[in-house]
Amino acid sequence: MQIYRVGGAVRDRLLGRPVSEIDWVVVGATAEQMLEQGFRPVGADFPVFLHPKTGEEYALARTERKSGRGYGGFTFYASPEVTLEEDLIRRDLTVNAMAEDAQGRLIDPYGGQRDLAARLLRHVSPAFAEDPLRVLRVARFAARYAPQGFSVAQPTLDLMRQLSDSGELSALTPERSWKEISRALLEPRPDIFIHVLRDCGALKALLPEVDALFGVPQPAAHHPEIDTGAHVLSVLRQCAEHQQPLTVRWACLLHDVGKGLTPQADWPRHIAHEQRGLAAIRAINERSKAPKDCQELALLVGEYHTHGHRALELKASTLLELLQHFDVYRRPQRFEAFIAACEMDARGRDGLEQSAYPQADYLRGAMQAARSVAVQPLLQQGFKGPELGEALKRERLKALKLYKNSAKTP
Repeated sequence: MQIYRVGGAVRDRLLGRPVSEIDWVVVGATAEQMLEQGFRPVGADFPVFLHPKTGEEYALARTERKSGRGYGGFTFYASPEVTLEEDLIRRDLTVNAMAEDAQGRLIDPYGGQRDLAARLLRHVSPAFAEDPLRVLRVARFAARYAPQGFSVAQPTLDLMRQLSDSGELSALTPERSWKEISRALLEPRPDIFIHVLRDCGALKALLPEVDALFGVPQPAAHHPEIDTGAHVLSVLRQCAEHQQPLTVRWACLLHDVGKGLTPQADWPRHIAHEQRGLAAIRAINERSKAPKDCQELALLVGEYHTHGHRALELKASTLLELLQHFDVYRRPQRFEAFIAACEMDARGRDGLEQSAYPQADYLRGAMQAARSVAVQPLLQQGFKGPELGEALKRERLKALKLYKNSAKTP
């Protein structure tokens, strides 16, 4: 029995990056031998075991053969006769197909170290094109390692395009797709993830509503970058630079999909794109099986982001309606996420990345003014039921009017 450290742990150590988790491959062993040594089985499709003390994953060396469509369409074969090289060749990228033995010696049969030096994400073998999930994985790795100068090798991009054109992406379950999309959006360059998907034709298959934004112009006075798709990429980059959470990044990705539905005759203006995009955002949310908090914020940002930009001009009654829609009395953090998404949207424009966004503090102040209205005095006055609700609204409106007047005073 020989045990090797494999995959991401080897890659990241060579890159000088922190190693968060370690995967191990066991060559020359049977499942029975692993059980005898106290390992606990966890793999349903192939033999994977948890170490009795560390809890790390140890997988028996295995080969795989395409047997159906999609990510799960493979037959695996694990046996003591399977070599380390046979196990490594089934992996996606050369930089993920390296191993280290117990003495720390590198085993690199497919040129992973060479591609690390060249800053290339390159497939290990033509079998890469058998697994559609790898399109998303490679785009995610591109998003992670772009700050270190990595790009996708052209032959690999060609295989990704072949996979996209084959229709195999439709065989991915929403859960598998969402896992990759959500992880990619949290990488240092989520804009690169979308860019790579578009380059290989996968964005059109997975998120056609977002793909449709590229080539759609906006008024240059408000959007110097003009192209709506380019704007969305810039907004995602701002999200990463400001370390926004997944909910905000998902909302920012979808906030302008309504512009892709504007009739060409109306370009570059996009009147009522907020309302026009809501059905598309709902469709994407449902199709992707995004978590509820991501879905809710995406819809709210899609509908109200221009309210955020115009916050200083809004009447007190409109401000109150906005706050009510967000239920700021019970869920203030959701409104904070909305403010963050609006600010990322404003900064995601050419030359305006460092510009001030006074709307953010103004909206926070408005929320605080409305939330500061106490219920107890109204109860003491005898208000209850629907009348209490109306009385609360009147008092909150008064508070917002006072806030607006005070905000104008230097």
